[in-house]
Amino acid sequence: MNAMIRIMSPGIARIPHLDALLGEEVSKESLLGGQETPRAVAGWGRKPTTAKARRYARSHGLPYLCLEDGFLRSVGLGHEDAPLSLVIDDLGIYYDATTHSRLEDLVRRPRSATEVARARMLKQAWRETRVSKYNHLREFEGTLPTPYVLVVDQTFGDASITYGLAEPASFHSMLSTALEENPGLTVLVKVHPDVIAGRKKGHFDPTALAHMQRVALIADEVHPTRLIESARSLYVVTSQLGFEGLLWDKPVRTFGMPFYAGWGLTDDALPPPVRRRPVPLESLVHAALVDYARYLDPETGSPCEAERLLDWMGLQRRMRQRFPRLLHGVGFSPWKRPIVRDFLQGSAVHFVKRPEAVAPNQTLAVWGLKETGSMSAIRLEDGFLRSVGLGTDLIRPLSWVTDRTGIYYDSSRPSDLEQTLETAPFEPALLARARALRERIVSSRLTKYNVGGQAWQRPKGAKRIILVPGQVETDASIASGAPGIRRNMDLLRTVREANPEAYLLYKPHPDVVAGLRARGQGEEGASQCCDEVVDGDLIQILGQVDALHVMTSLAGFEALLRGKAVTCHGQPFYAGWGLTTDLAPVARRTRRLCLDSLVAGTLILYPTYISRVTGRFTTPERALDELLEWRSRRSRTLPLWRYLFRILLRLNKR
Repeated sequence: MNAMIRIMSPGIARIPHLDALLGEEVSKESLLGGQETPRAVAGWGRKPTTAKARRYARSHGLPYLCLEDGFLRSVGLGHEDAPLSLVIDDLGIYYDATTHSRLEDLVRRPRSATEVARARMLKQAWRETRVSKYNHLREFEGTLPTPYVLVVDQTFGDASITYGLAEPASFHSMLSTALEENPGLTVLVKVHPDVIAGRKKGHFDPTALAHMQRVALIADEVHPTRLIESARSLYVVTSQLGFEGLLWDKPVRTFGMPFYAGWGLTDDALPPPVRRRPVPLESLVHAALVDYARYLDPETGSPCEAERLLDWMGLQRRMRQRFPRLLHGVGFSPWKRPIVRDFLQGSAVHFVKRPEAVAPNQTLAVWGLKETGSMSAIRLEDGFLRSVGLGTDLIRPLSWVTDRTGIYYDSSRPSDLEQTLETAPFEPALLARARALRERIVSSRLTKYNVGGQAWQRPKGAKRIILVPGQVETDASIASGAPGIRRNMDLLRTVREANPEAYLLYKPHPDVVAGLRARGQGEEGASQCCDEVVDGDLIQILGQVDALHVMTSLAGFEALLRGKAVTCHGQPFYAGWGLTTDLAPVARRTRRLCLDSLVAGTLILYPTYISRVTGRFTTPERALDELLEWRSRRSRTLPLWRYLFRILLRLNKR
């Protein structure tokens, strides 16, 4: 018999990486003949649409597997995001209390000390990451009554209600009991948002609830964690929020028989099935989150453990909660608008042409140093590990930075990065992470744009070689971060005068070489001010020079990563921390940092990374993986559309 699971539902068959989630090969053929006999047949829960699959399993003497979403499913809802977790049950299904399930057998299993410790760590991680089954919504930001108990409504007809031995009357009994058992407390009723929107029916009349004494209504589309965290206790019928209440160490009162009831962990209105007996909470947690559910790593498409998905989902939760619910993007081109939405996901972004079109109490999202008057603004810019290809070539970025204080290259005022470098504690674990990141960047020869170039050979007999990287002279980092020298040729002449015996290299900016940006004043005569003008691979060149002199170029930071001496004639973000020779010091920067503290602040804490695989937030470590994969697949031939685009840019500069 083949180790294969037959899927007869087109909906199930469309789930990405289904074989990885199920742990076996999946057959998605129709019921017509000419097929090999599978090991088992799978369908979705107790849905009527599983009838054909069940009949096929019975007629062929095969096991039937019930599939359902896991308890930590996805960021978005089912119609938006594919599941990242599934449960597989060969006996029943967890929400059907009328018969025993594989989950019940797992809950009753004796636990080792290692399993108990893991369950406790998972419980703690669930709370720290503030996750739920779905994770796209923001937490409730209003004022909550103190104290209160939380009553959870469900949509009418939810299968877990009937199979959980409950009925519509169970909800009214729940509300009455909550009011009776908690005199003087507010009873906070969480109504399903689809009920308020009129898309589905619930079990309570919102109008009637609004007129009941001591009853308050939460009808907003909100993430439930704050409501659970602040509640004195929870009242549920069969909602998963009851299980999450247990994870938050809240007393839970049930009025149906959900999978977490009947184990001595909840106060149950119904008698439990005889097959359920009291167990420690760790047994339920380990059974539900480790043994019963299967997990998919969203970035690799491979099976993973619960801890990995919790960590990833926690990152999504943290990043989605950073900024106000509504932002107004000002002045972004149509090409950039979807990218802005990706990097600010978790907030709705409304695009306008001018700041004057936005109410004064709203928050703007703008590019770089765009003027915003007195309005609150989030400033966006390219990150330091951006892409494989130039931004001016319309290459989509993998990282941007977001800054609410200023922007990293504007030394005239503080920025979020500067404040982080000045005040962050930089614990040993973070520094170890930064060191590993730095070493991998260096060994992988990664840089901001990763455009490569020709190799350069150090001249024989050259005792000291200084590289002067050119910049686009109209760049905002020069206007706002170079109080003295602001022209490439002025910098080159200054370095030559101070170092007459050195072998001086000048490397024009890659945008200038590509014809995407204009040369600096007199830059065509650079060869007269140096020993050699090079247009090659920056990383390869950095490996052969002894020092760099820069205005504000990011090449100085990339040189620091590789242990090179850097002299700053301007005030780039990496100057002023004791790692560079600073000819124009920034008085605000008083702290002395080690290199890995600078890396931690600049590459871990400050930027935002978006995965090219998932379109969701990711880590700098994963961003490196994707940059390396991207670089390995990069075509050396310029696409026709980009060639024509470059011609158009050159014509526009004339």
